[in-house]
Amino acid sequence: MLLIRAIIRPEKTGLVMSELVAAGFPALTKMDVYGRGKQKGITVGEIHYDEIPKEMLMIVCNDEDKDDIIRVILRYAKTGAGTFGDGRIFISPVEEAYTVSTGKAGL
Repeated sequence: MLLIRAIIRPEKTGLVMSELVAAGFPALTKMDVYGRGKQKGITVGEIHYDEIPKEMLMIVCNDEDKDDIIRVILRYAKTGAGTFGDGRIFISPVEEAYTVSTGKAGL
């Protein structure tokens, strides 16, 4: 199992989530997050924004589903211009998962 964490622009979240559902991946967790990338924020006029609002989608999946999920995120989270700030995807291994209500292991 893998944990996919995608940090994307808030205005792209609804589209990415609906396309993940359409592709057969409805289960995820969404969180509001704030941060900055390698550019260290943005400057507009005389104002510097150090913490940029983003959304983080967390998806635990079977290894064989990883490429399909990443393909959906990359396609629908990207802006037309493909500029910095579109986001980042991180993949981590998941050793175990349990359903709280049943105690059943696995996805």
